Amino acid sequence: MRLVLSNEEQEPAQMDPVITLRTPAFAAAGPADHGTAMLPFLFPHPPADIKAQCRCIPQGALSPQSARTCGREIQRLDCQPLRWYAANLIVNDPLIVLYKRNPPQDQVSLISGGGSGHEPAHAGFVGDGMLSAAVCGNIFASPNAVQIRKAIELVGNPKGTLIVVKNYTGDALNFGLASEQYKAAGGTGDVRVLIVGDDVAVGRTQGGIVGRRGLAGTILVYKIAAALSRSGASLDEVEATAKQVAENTGTIGVPGTEEAESHLGGDEIELGMGIHNEPGNQRLKPLPKLSKLIDQMLAMLTSTTDKERSFVPFQNDGNDEVVLLVNNLGAISELEMGAIAGEAVSWLKNHNFKTRRVLVGTYMTSLNMPGFSLTLLLLPRPNSNDGSSGAKLLELLDEPTEAPGWKWHSRSELAFADEASASKESETKLNTESSESLRAEDPKAFVEAIKRAANEVITAEPEITRQDQIAGDGDAGLTLKAGAEGVLKAISDGRLTGDNVISSVMTLAQVADERMGGTSGALYSIFLSALAKGLKDAASSSSTADLGVWAKTAAAALTTLQKYPLTAFVEALPNGLLGAVDAAKKAADETKKLSAKAGRAAYVNQEDLAKANVPDPGAFGVAVIVAGLAGVESPKA
Repeated sequence: MRLVLSNEEQEPAQMDPVITLRTPAFAAAGPADHGTAMLPFLFPHPPADIKAQCRCIPQGALSPQSARTCGREIQRLDCQPLRWYAANLIVNDPLIVLYKRNPPQDQVSLISGGGSGHEPAHAGFVGDGMLSAAVCGNIFASPNAVQIRKAIELVGNPKGTLIVVKNYTGDALNFGLASEQYKAAGGTGDVRVLIVGDDVAVGRTQGGIVGRRGLAGTILVYKIAAALSRSGASLDEVEATAKQVAENTGTIGVPGTEEAESHLGGDEIELGMGIHNEPGNQRLKPLPKLSKLIDQMLAMLTSTTDKERSFVPFQNDGNDEVVLLVNNLGAISELEMGAIAGEAVSWLKNHNFKTRRVLVGTYMTSLNMPGFSLTLLLLPRPNSNDGSSGAKLLELLDEPTEAPGWKWHSRSELAFADEASASKESETKLNTESSESLRAEDPKAFVEAIKRAANEVITAEPEITRQDQIAGDGDAGLTLKAGAEGVLKAISDGRLTGDNVISSVMTLAQVADERMGGTSGALYSIFLSALAKGLKDAASSSSTADLGVWAKTAAAALTTLQKYPLTAFVEALPNGLLGAVDAAKKAADETKKLSAKAGRAAYVNQEDLAKANVPDPGAFGVAVIVAGLAGVESPKA
């Protein structure tokens, strides 16, 4: 796809090589330090030689609440980022209308728009197969009728124009006014306006006259309508299909803002909050687990018993077929979006919904809001004669488009990977059973010592995390905590006893490998596996693991590992566990003077690390474990 950004509709050859664009819709789409701050959603891979000089509001200033007061300043942003041209899209400036150059005259035109701050909606969805034009207002403010009327003039044709807009009072009034003005002036072709309200958080009583808010479901409406338009359908047909989709679509969101800028506390989330930071349906405290949150959201979306919010005609009989749209409201990572989508898909499967398509990505944002929304489009049943069939709607949804904001999705039935059978799963697990047996001197004390050490690690997690945030990547505390929790689970399950320390140590190695992961997990698992091997050898000449056996086998394991943090502990072990504790504490403290040579700490500025005067988090963790085993006070940083 190619693009022209200009203040006039002239050809690229006539244009000055530097274009000044004054538009809040684009400038607000990215932080000030991005060279492509204006159009990151249109051009994820801009030319390498692009240069930009932008006077932009600092990153973080564009919270949903501050947007209400800084909209005028954003409107005056002057950016000069483009030294390259293209030919399929044009920006009409100062009216801020993005539209297709030479839109087809034999297809119904599709227009949408609204306040800026929701990018890529709606400018990112202009392109062949989607919108003919998008009109951009100030941050969270509707464009005016003059802008909208210009958009209709630019793309209107004898086939007609359908405007699809979110249900907000300003949008409804201004788009409606512009369409009436255009028709009164004798403009070409008929113009119709479809107001989409897909929010299920706003009940019928609360919505009253204004109705439900328009959210991410609006994008599904005009994607399907535009695909139908491209096939040559009439305005009546396009409008009818768009209405059908709108009436069968529901959305619920759980956005939030940074605690310092929000009415929400750090342990709260607002179910159903709007994309302009409007209050939600209910406040949840404490923060629920993701699975519980998804359950509440989808239960509200699919309810047939809530007289206030049962807007979509689900039947919940095991035959409902849906399209799922998981939308990022601005600041959710790809990793988290995957987890959210996974939970939503699992919920639908477990509640006997047939999920025909899943779309996951950033479609309609609220600036940098850390939240997401779930949208369900209920497809018609196979025997339904009311409008387009489910198969036809899926075909239209799957139609390719050049609109840059549209995300890829699988155009096939949702398939679930088969769960691994128990027998196959067991093949990948470490065998912790041992034919040799070696009993602890005091089996009960052995288990209690391990339990105590695990609890000490869990208690010390915040301090270890703090140290690793300075000296590494900040995950050491959580990694050790995960291992400690795994150990406690193994004790609870009866897999770790003092009756055979060989099997118990092998279980510890397995926990370290499976629950901790990363470098720490590998190091602990290597040492513990080697320790189990030494204990197995010792079983040929002893039936009980006394201090001498532990000291000898630990030394052999250390030879395998050859890593500093455990060296002091193992070498001091023959003199007793208390002496080993002191040695481990001293060794951990000594790491404050060392320069990191391996691991992620090696990438940290070593001068800053020396000034911070923190021990190696891994060595500190070893000292905590050893102190827990001995039942003495854990070290202090």
